[in-house]
Amino acid sequence: MSKVRLLILFISMASLLFLALGLIKPWMMLWWEDVQNRRKVIKVYGTVAITFYLIYWILGFI
Repeated sequence: MSKVRLLILFISMASLLFLALGLIKPWMMLWWEDVQNRRKVIKVYGTVAITFYLIYWILGFI
């Protein structure tokens, strides 16, 4: 279970890195979208980062 928890932490940290990169250059992180802007970057990568961090935190109690 600790390896799954570690993987979830890495996914959360990677999405935070992608969020930071996307705030600088949104087209790098949202290349598949028709319109790339910072709001979409925050929605996509911010949601992923928060969700996976909450899962990591919840798995710490199990």
